[in-house]
This record gives sequence, C-alpha cells and structure tokens, in this order.
Amino acid sequence: MATQQELEQLAAQLRQPNGAAGIDVANMMNENNIGMTYHSINRLGLHENQKVLELGHGNGGHIGYLLNQAERLQYTGLEMSELMMKEARRINQQLVENRQAAFFLYDGDKTSFNDNSFDKVFTVNTIYFWKNPVALLNEINRITVDGGWFNITFAQKAFMQTLPFVQFGFELYDTKKAEQLVAKTAWKIAGTVSETETVKTKTGDLVEREFTTITLVK
Repeated sequence: MATQQELEQLAAQLRQPNGAAGIDVANMMNENNIGMTYHSINRLGLHENQKVLELGHGNGGHIGYLLNQAERLQYTGLEMSELMMKEARRINQQLVENRQAAFFLYDGDKTSFNDNSFDKVFTVNTIYFWKNPVALLNEINRITVDGGWFNITFAQKAFMQTLPFVQFGFELYDTKKAEQLVAKTAWKIAGTVSETETVKTKTGDLVEREFTTITLVK
C-alpha cells in the first residue's frame, strides 16, 4: 500500500508532471485516458479549417488523431507543465514544423490570445485542478468565437473518490456540480453525455470508470 507521501507525490505529478517521473506519469495518463480523450474530440463536431484549443494536453500523443478528423485543422495546446509542453513538441515535431500544431505555457487562469480566436475548445481531466473555475471558463468564453463549443470531459465523483490520491488537491465533480459551475458563467450547456469504460488501475485491477463530456456553446 502506498504511503501518504507517495500519494501526495502522485497527486502532484498528475496535476503538473515534472522531472523523470513526470514522463512516466504522462505516458500512463495518455494510455489510461485515451478513451476519454477520443470521446471529447469526437464530440467536437470538427470541420475543415477550424482552430482547436486544448487545455492540459499532457504528452500530446492524441493530436495526430484530432488533426485527422477534418481537413486543414489547426491545433493549439496550453499546459501548466513545462515538461509536458516540451514533450508534446517533441512527440509532434513534424506537426509543429508544418504549423499544424503549437504548444504554449499558461498559468491556469489567463491566456494571451485575442478575443474569438478558436472555433472549438476541449479539456480532459483538468477540471479537478482549476484554481478559479468561473474565471477560467469566462476566459475561454472570451477567446472562443460566437457559436463555438467547449467540451469538458471528466471522471465522475463516484469513481474518483475511490482513488486514494484525490484527497490531495483534487476538486471532484458530478454532473450536477459541473452544471452548477457552468451556470455561473457566460456559457450555455448544449449537451451532456456519460459513458462507462473499463480501465486498469496502477495495481493491475480492472475497474469500471464513468465519465462525462459536457458540451458548452457560446
């Protein structure tokens, strides 16, 4: 059984990967979360020439999949982890050189983008770490075009609270709580879809994880 210190270290890595251990955590997150990530991307309704923003892209192992959804898409990723930004640039070097993908750091609250910069925005498993969620949601609203979408994908509280490390800095959500958060912002909810998938824990056990994608529209 993991010690409290080990759980705290894991929670910190999940929030903001760094160092050699951060690479391993990022690879694990990409593998464990790929179903949720594809779900979020598939529900963006992407069309040719659209500009897509992602919050918290991790190692960016999914970006090729996203760019194959339509012609001439442009992807931008924001990360709080410098290690993840560099790792995503390395993994997607050809896409960066072709100017199909770009990666930047941000502080988790504000961005440097102009108003109406993106057609579609998505984020997977970051909502637990938002320091100022209302302010962040309104900031994303500012940089999204009128009629643009924002997909927020997260694992339901009932599942998350079974994980021992979430006591260290995680804010857990169920659908009702997430919808109440959105109601405090300029966004409108266009749809909510939940699914259950089988995932492997760090001890090798198979468990059922319920997750939800809430689609917001400006």
